[in-house]
Amino acid sequence: MTSDVFQLIDMLSSVDSTDRQRAVQSLAALGAKAKPAAVPLVRICGDSDESLREWSVAALEEMGAPALTDTESLIALIKADCEDVAYWAVTLLGRLGESATTGLAALEDALLDHRYDSVRQRSAWALGCIGPAASEALPALEAAAAGTQGRLARLAQRSIAQIKQSG
Repeated sequence: MTSDVFQLIDMLSSVDSTDRQRAVQSLAALGAKAKPAAVPLVRICGDSDESLREWSVAALEEMGAPALTDTESLIALIKADCEDVAYWAVTLLGRLGESATTGLAALEDALLDHRYDSVRQRSAWALGCIGPAASEALPALEAAAAGTQGRLARLAQRSIAQIKQSG
């Protein structure tokens, strides 16, 4: 089964759009078994083909946490120009929980000044998922909680509580 996943990952780079479509649909059907495809699927969230983007999101929604070895690639993708790519990079880091501590600085930066509100909000959520290990991000979360963006403020408040409750 693992070799099949890697074949599907290779197909994601195909110039043939039918191969790419088939690969992303197959990965979406694999659920958690598609974990090795996490980073390529996040990248496809920025593809010009809407159907590929939708199937990629479907796969990411079912996948769960990525492999720890994907952490650095996900951190780099937070700065992507595409909102969905950055959003899913942050989401997957959040799913890693306390194992995502190497991404704290990137998540804090995204929380404070990412150009997309959805990424800022998801960064607040992800920091809460990391728990007490994210205590160094409390000042940034407190600033977001005191801000004027209602949803961001609520998410930051919830994350502050998660970090302090567990700590």
